[in-house]
Amino acid sequence: MRALPVGEFFSRNRYNEMMQVATVHPPSELLQFYSEVRNHSEKLCQPLVTEDFIPQPIIDVSPPKWNIAHTTWFFEEMILKKYVSSYREFNPQFGFLFNSYYNSIGARTKRDQRALSRPTVAEVFQYRKHIDEAMQKMLHHDLSSEIADLITLGLHHEQQHQELLLSDLKYTFSCNPLFPVYNAEIVHEEVSEKITSVWMAIKGGIYDIGFAGKGFCFDNELGRHRVYLHDYSLANKLVTNAEYLEFIEDGGYGNFNLWHSEGWDWVGQNEITAPLYWLQKDGEWCNFTLAGLRQINWEAPVCHVSFYEAAAFAEWKMMRLPTEFEWEAAADKFDWRLRWEWTNSAYLPYPGFKKSSGAIGEYNGKFMINQMVLRGASVVTPPHHSRKTYRNFFHPLLRWQFTGIRLAR
Repeated sequence: MRALPVGEFFSRNRYNEMMQVATVHPPSELLQFYSEVRNHSEKLCQPLVTEDFIPQPIIDVSPPKWNIAHTTWFFEEMILKKYVSSYREFNPQFGFLFNSYYNSIGARTKRDQRALSRPTVAEVFQYRKHIDEAMQKMLHHDLSSEIADLITLGLHHEQQHQELLLSDLKYTFSCNPLFPVYNAEIVHEEVSEKITSVWMAIKGGIYDIGFAGKGFCFDNELGRHRVYLHDYSLANKLVTNAEYLEFIEDGGYGNFNLWHSEGWDWVGQNEITAPLYWLQKDGEWCNFTLAGLRQINWEAPVCHVSFYEAAAFAEWKMMRLPTEFEWEAAADKFDWRLRWEWTNSAYLPYPGFKKSSGAIGEYNGKFMINQMVLRGASVVTPPHHSRKTYRNFFHPLLRWQFTGIRLAR
């Protein structure tokens, strides 16, 4: 099993009960789900000092303060302002400051300008308290399915940002020459898979793909459909650091034959020679983790690689990455909770996919261009915020998320 940040978030039975709120909406259970998710975000912030909440080294990485405020903004903008006539905004300017990408709601802070000294960290937490009090008051009453579904979506959205908070923070800390320690006990990133490496043979045929049944899912998982797969094999283990080091030592980053054209340009333009966070110190390979700079555990799965690197490694091994459909069809046969796994599938809509009207329709559909699908979960994914139908997606050059490699043939 994967390591869990800040202890067990839900017990599995508790989670299975909670996931029914998208269909059945007992107010008491939705209230508890709300409280647990919101409290967990604040627990993730406990190891931080005020100065940690503000920096933003690159456009893809948001400060902790912005993540904390944006997840609060969701409940204010999407629910309280829309459905509670007596609600009064905490600060009218926050709607502009903490909108992420919702064009239908209006103007917003530029994505690379989220490192704001004001409002203060204290004000952001006062903002959370203000919203939580209003939401908890609302959750003590019977809710329509429309409102309960929006609250449920907001909570799963916040769980996404809990993972982003840790991924973003790790990148920010890595830019500090002091290599700060977030918390040596919270996340054990370098967990090894204690199983014998084998190839799992998957018989070809017709498979059902996409979410089905009760409980929550994102809209990009809907449109369950059938696909035909040829016979294939999938590795039961992720590629390890030791295996990836062999690729490096064999000149993998210097062999253009292994790379997509865009990937080869990316390697040259950015002088890429190893996974993100790998560095050599006193002749030893180390990597930066949330627990600080550590010697690499060679048996742990390689992490923080781009799609370009994953595809080049697969080419070097004379293998390939699985499609997202191959991955899902075999997902019950292996543990997929250590790394987000690159697939060889472009992020596209399933048959019959429809965007919702209004701001909620901007959540996933408009990003279905120039991105690749990742499947699974990672060591910083909130416990139980994962499904075998979950479709993560990123541009192929990005690697600050906890991404890894599973091979197919």
